[in-house]
Amino acid sequence: MPGHHHTPFRLAHTDWLHHRLLIAGPEADLAALRTAAAGAGTVPWQLDFDCVEEDLFHLLVAPPTPAGSLSAPARKLSLTGARILAGQLREAAARRHALAITQVGHSRACPFDLQTLLPVPDAILRRGPDDPGALAWLWAHWGTTQTLRHVAEDAAAGAALQRRATETREGGAPGEVVWVLTFWSADWTPWRALARLAAGWPTLRFDARPTYDAL
Repeated sequence: MPGHHHTPFRLAHTDWLHHRLLIAGPEADLAALRTAAAGAGTVPWQLDFDCVEEDLFHLLVAPPTPAGSLSAPARKLSLTGARILAGQLREAAARRHALAITQVGHSRACPFDLQTLLPVPDAILRRGPDDPGALAWLWAHWGTTQTLRHVAEDAAAGAALQRRATETREGGAPGEVVWVLTFWSADWTPWRALARLAAGWPTLRFDARPTYDAL
C-alpha cells in the first residue's frame, strides 16, 4: 500500500511470472496432495482499513509524479471530494476483503493454494500483507510474497505426458501419474514452498518452470 517502505523481498512494481508446474508420483500420494492442496486461494489478512483510507486520500489530493515528468499532475478533486471518494473506496475494499476471507476453509476453487498447504500463522496475519515482518515470513516459507494467481489445471498437458510415460516409460517410473498446473507468481518462482512440499511429500516429484511466452 502507499506510504509503506519498500522492502527487499519484493519489487516496487510486481512482475507477474507465468509458470507451469508438473507434479508426478504414485497415484495414491498424488491424489492425497491434490485433496490437501485445494483451497480458496486467499490469505485472510487482518487489514487496517483506516490506514487504507488515509493512504487513498493522500494519493487523491497529491497524485504521484509520473516517471519522466518534472512536475506533479494537477489535483482534480477538492479536499472534500477526495475524502468522500477515499471513504467510498475504503468501504468497497472492506466488503470485497470480507467476502474473500469468508471463503477460506470452505472454498476449494483454487487447486493449488499455498495458504492451505503452508498457512500464514495468525501472528503474521495480524501484521497485514505490507508489513516487513509479514513479507519476510512469506519470502522464507513461500519464496514469493503474494498468493499465486490464476491457478488452473492443464488437463490436456497432463494427459499427453501420461500417455507418453505409459507408452515409452519416458519421464517417470512405471505406475507414476502426473498433475500439471499453470499459475502466475509475484516476482519469483515459489521455490521455497515447493522445496518444503517436496520434503513433506518425498514420493512426489515437483518440477516448476517459468513460461516466458505466455500471454
